Amino acid sequence: MSKGFDLPDAIALFPLPGAVLMPRTRLPLHIFEPRYLQMVEDVLKTPTRLIGMIQPVAGDSDRLAAVGSAGRIVAFSEMDDGRLMISLRAVSRFRLIEQRPGFSPYLRGAVDWHGYGADLASEPEQDPALSRGPFMARLARYLERNELSTDWDSAKASDDETLVNSLAMLLPLAPEEKQALLECATLSERRALLEGLLEYALHAGDHEETIQ
Repeated sequence: MSKGFDLPDAIALFPLPGAVLMPRTRLPLHIFEPRYLQMVEDVLKTPTRLIGMIQPVAGDSDRLAAVGSAGRIVAFSEMDDGRLMISLRAVSRFRLIEQRPGFSPYLRGAVDWHGYGADLASEPEQDPALSRGPFMARLARYLERNELSTDWDSAKASDDETLVNSLAMLLPLAPEEKQALLECATLSERRALLEGLLEYALHAGDHEETIQ
């Protein structure tokens, strides 16, 4: 049971490279393809209003990743031209068992929710090993290197989970890197991997400058 509804055995799937939905986050989506407009219309008629965000496997768009994350539609608005803006609130990660054939133009999948009970908790996960000073300094160097900016006041005020999970979703990381972050079992593991990815990107940049 999650937030007043039972998690279903099968859900609609939205394969989207580079888009991951971390625990206790929200994901805004702009829907314009006819098959996904139909998906949203159908999902809104269900009690759970769940969409499974899942990435195609890198280099093989016909295959889907083993792990995705389901979000509940909590807001939507329709444009004059029929496009939709929706917001998904993360409910739980899942393992994809198999794709389910059907008459819908979009994909559906049989899913397994076991192993992700922590995603259903209302309180954010903490990371006692997070050292804010070095982490934020590394992030600042990464953002500067990539000519990006952030709201530092909001970042500093965020709890551990909001900070790490938001960065995992928003930073311009490769789809396979975002998938690895999604699959981390704990927040500490995700933060450690994120730090490693930032450090690797910084060192790679240093190497490129050296050899030019």
